Amino acid sequence: MESIRNILIIGLAFVSFLLFTQWQENDKQVQPITQTTSANAPSAIANDFVPASTAVANQVDLNPQSDRQIITVTTDLIQLSIDTLGGDIVKSTLLTYPVELNGVENLNLLEKLSNYTFVAKSGLIGANGPDDASKDSRPLYETAQTSYVLGADQNTLEVALRFTDAQGIEFQKIFTFKRDAYNVDVSYRVNNTTNQNILVQLWGQLTQSVYKPTEESSMMMQLYRGAAYATETEKYQKYDFGDMEDANLKQITQGGWVAMIQHYFVTAWVPSSEQENRIYTNLGGASKDLGSIGFMGQPTTIAASATQEFSATLYTGPKLQDRLETLSPSLNLTVDYGFLWWMALPLHWLLSFFYGIVGNWGFAIVLLTFTVRGAMYPLSKKQYTSMAKMRKLQPKIAALKERVGDDRQKMGQATMELYKTEKVNPLGGCLPLLVQMPIFLGLFWMLQESVELRQAPFMLWITDLSVQDPYYVLPLLMGASMWLMAKLQPSMSTDPMQQKMMQFMPVIFTVFFLWFPSGLVLYWVVSNIVTILQQMYIYRAIDKADALEASNKKK
Repeated sequence: MESIRNILIIGLAFVSFLLFTQWQENDKQVQPITQTTSANAPSAIANDFVPASTAVANQVDLNPQSDRQIITVTTDLIQLSIDTLGGDIVKSTLLTYPVELNGVENLNLLEKLSNYTFVAKSGLIGANGPDDASKDSRPLYETAQTSYVLGADQNTLEVALRFTDAQGIEFQKIFTFKRDAYNVDVSYRVNNTTNQNILVQLWGQLTQSVYKPTEESSMMMQLYRGAAYATETEKYQKYDFGDMEDANLKQITQGGWVAMIQHYFVTAWVPSSEQENRIYTNLGGASKDLGSIGFMGQPTTIAASATQEFSATLYTGPKLQDRLETLSPSLNLTVDYGFLWWMALPLHWLLSFFYGIVGNWGFAIVLLTFTVRGAMYPLSKKQYTSMAKMRKLQPKIAALKERVGDDRQKMGQATMELYKTEKVNPLGGCLPLLVQMPIFLGLFWMLQESVELRQAPFMLWITDLSVQDPYYVLPLLMGASMWLMAKLQPSMSTDPMQQKMMQFMPVIFTVFFLWFPSGLVLYWVVSNIVTILQQMYIYRAIDKADALEASNKKK
């Protein structure tokens, strides 16, 4: 079995897999959201948890007041805007991630625009909670100032909002920011100044527009934007807007987390792992154009004249695995490597290790490629050796065909007997290639999902490894190296049509790779070059061995 034919079959299967998964993703995201929320489904402030409507979760302005303010908090990594009405975070800006390479505008994750909404809500509901969903009202907090900055000599910054209800119960909503962190601790301190017990319940929610005007899209890259969550039993589960349309999510778990994820970035609420939480989703808005995922903690009784604290953590930033894993053991799974995560995780670790040595993600990919190809050398040697043996058998197989004629059964039996006599495994050239395929797929997802490669330069004209080569040099080099690989492997097929198809394979793959991220194409080019060197070395060794064997026979 010739190697190039295997590449064709596996390549077509790979491309078909990408197209199928992308079709599934597009099919889910383009369906109109028309279903209304059923009466018994959990609403955003779920009906079966507290007597409430869905208004708190899905209306942006429930009772706007003339003295509401927007508080701006700036740290070394992020800038947040907090609405004093409810204390919701209505904007988050990543100060070290520009929208475009070398651009002056920084990336916003959370934002509230005329045609797009993505906000992080939180509050206290229940019989005495200030976020009274039954009345569609939110507390209007007071603050000492409207602008906070983490000073150069500070490692922690606290922003406190205060609200006192009609009964005199005092509520403080405290945002705690830390240096070199994308996570914000959001805590509530409730002082029950009355002479009776009160009941409150913590909730946090992420609300996002179903449709985004500037949605990323690529035929060759499966980009997911939507909700995800984790429970005790499900460490990572996607729940997109189409799923929300079909049924509202309703899960009870110890700990867990909820998130809205997108390419390279994630925003997540991580409640206390020591409490039982209820995870829910909901579609809301005037035309069901807002999707929400959230959590609710347990109803808590606060005794008269007592003080109680509640807390959760909000992460809004890049998918950096070490930071995410620190917040929750499974939150790093939002770096979605698909079903080959077990392969992609060690590859990412190895890539990061090499980056720590060379300080350039492009050269780290080169070193990773040499390492992977080196580790697979025994398989490659077995593959090419098997192919060489198969080529040597071609004259004998042709002679068998002339002797047997068109009797396929006899031809098959005679061929297998020949393989057995010559000690040749006909699958020896195919199986090593199949073993290598999961490694390539793992690399594909790893390089696609690694935010470290976003706007990361390599050298010369490659200034961003996460986008396609602007001059298509790498794809052309890939095609040329693939053509050279084919030339080094004389075809065993005598079918002119098949030979012509094999000649077009480098062209076909070059066209596919024109739109691939340059980091992935760089891996493929270097891999082809290493493979060519391995082929030349292995074939030369085989030729020397054959020559030595022939010389010994003559003697």
